[in-house]
Amino acid sequence: METVGFLLNGFQEALTPLNIFLALVGCFIGTIIGALPGIGPVNGVAILIPLAFTLQLPAGSALILMSCVYYGCMYGGRISSIMLNIPGDEPAMMTCLDGYPMAKSGKAPEALAISGIASFVGGATSTVGLMLFAPILVQFAIHFGPAEYFSLYVLAFVTIGGVTGSNPAKTLLAATIGLMLGTVGLDPQSGVARFTFGDIHLYDGFQPIVAIVGLFAISEVLVLLETHHSERTGALPVNRAFARWADIKGTFGTMIRGSGVGFIAGVLPGAGASLGSFLAYTIERRISDEGNTFGTGNPKGVAAPEAGNNAAAGGALVPMLALGVPGSGTTAVLLALLISLNITPGPLLFQDQPQLVWGLIASLFMANVFLLLLNLPLVGVFTRMLSIPLWALMPFVVMISFVGVYSISHSTFDLVVMAAFGIFGFILRKLDIALVPVVLGLLLGSAMEANMRRALAISAGDPWIFVSSSISIGLYVATALFLVAAIYMAVSNRPLIDKPNEDEKGLNAD
Repeated sequence: METVGFLLNGFQEALTPLNIFLALVGCFIGTIIGALPGIGPVNGVAILIPLAFTLQLPAGSALILMSCVYYGCMYGGRISSIMLNIPGDEPAMMTCLDGYPMAKSGKAPEALAISGIASFVGGATSTVGLMLFAPILVQFAIHFGPAEYFSLYVLAFVTIGGVTGSNPAKTLLAATIGLMLGTVGLDPQSGVARFTFGDIHLYDGFQPIVAIVGLFAISEVLVLLETHHSERTGALPVNRAFARWADIKGTFGTMIRGSGVGFIAGVLPGAGASLGSFLAYTIERRISDEGNTFGTGNPKGVAAPEAGNNAAAGGALVPMLALGVPGSGTTAVLLALLISLNITPGPLLFQDQPQLVWGLIASLFMANVFLLLLNLPLVGVFTRMLSIPLWALMPFVVMISFVGVYSISHSTFDLVVMAAFGIFGFILRKLDIALVPVVLGLLLGSAMEANMRRALAISAGDPWIFVSSSISIGLYVATALFLVAAIYMAVSNRPLIDKPNEDEKGLNAD
């Protein structure tokens, strides 16, 4: 009953005219961004975060807007997968396997409708899970001390890119770079300047939002300038999304199973929606593919990954809000937003700012309804968006980035830093080094260092304090298992998750 009371208070916050408007706008814009191939939720949220500072939104409203953009991107990724056979982001890759064959056979409306309803089921399931399990995790996290938090951060760094990454060495290198960037500024204990090269602008370190906008938004513009993607294959025309009740009824069990698998995968630090999508599809294929019809246009092959990746999106918010550890790349960007708004995620967030947390949860329920209502009747509008060349959108990306970053601190130095991070992010992408571990190191590096020093101070310098509790030992064991599995799969030239090859995805199909 206490949870219901908190949720009702959250709806009082979410149902204000401003927050309803922001939720609706975020869902609409997020769906468009998600439908555009190659951008994805991480880049989409990073690009639009400066907008929240430009509009000078309250903290709760800014978080609601960006979270609805996040959910919208997860919904929108299915559109290009089904209509173009090009996944809008990595989690939508599995939707190509059966979604595009359905579209080619004249069942594009059915595929879009089933995927939209599956996304709704997955999103609603994950929001209910967030509402129920986040408070439980908060009660568990109360027993965390400095040593336990340090071990949790170690687990986050190992899993954030190692679960789906094919090169653990590059992932760990990226995390190390992020940790190094996080040490720039004044030492929190001695006050000695570190790696500032005498520049007073760096005494407070790098602003997370400035770095993230540069790494994702500006580097995306540079990649586009290099590749010159001015044309895009035309999508199949669709005016509405409609499916027979028999088609939907036959996939309802698939949606429930995919949602459960996806939510569990999302809660794991670093796993995110990709793992949820792949596991949901793989498990459903083993359960339901009696006639070997998966990959040829089976509706269950559309419902499973869409339910899985949307459930994982909500599940990834659980460790971010309850522990301050992002569950995915997009939640790492949202974590940076919270830090920039002077909000510290973790167990005390539910106690100190319950209206913000429960207002967010209530808005996510609203967002799922908005997205279902938008994605069924307006799917023709979103499909036409696929014909917009990315080069036409990039000037707006640059404008929003520079105006938004300048509105944060009104410092031209931050604009230079953002451009430098953009060039740095472009170089990392050319070297096939993931950007998310860099962001994680920048965000959590200072907290990791602070907890390590605090633990050593408590133990008078005895390092055994880091393995003195069952919680720490359990987290280290989990870290070791993840690391060994990632290294083994890399040596075997296999990802931890079996991804479809080019022939299976059909990316070169007519």
